[in-house]
Amino acid sequence: MTLYILCFTVFLVGIYGILTQRNMIKIIIGLSFMEFSVFLFLALIGYIEGGAAPILSKNFESGNFVDPLPQAMVLIAIVIALAANSMLLTMAVKLYRKYGTFDIRKINQLKG
Repeated sequence: MTLYILCFTVFLVGIYGILTQRNMIKIIIGLSFMEFSVFLFLALIGYIEGGAAPILSKNFESGNFVDPLPQAMVLIAIVIALAANSMLLTMAVKLYRKYGTFDIRKINQLKG
């Protein structure tokens, strides 16, 4: 139960970072915190205390097995999040080169 509370807390830290910061890099870091907490939550869903890997062998015994589907989903989501974060950072660098600042308020004032 403690790990689920930790996931929720990290998610709230990410939301706080997105809502309160005006620096684009800090907003992207807040988004990364939120993604990490979702990945951790999905991995925790598939975990079973004392569970074994779901591998069939000659000495197969029925019992508690760990669900591999959330782990596969997390691996795919990590790749997608990496691509999204790299795109966001590229856009932030392009905006910095154009406007000379990472501050959203100043960029909003300079457009026109």
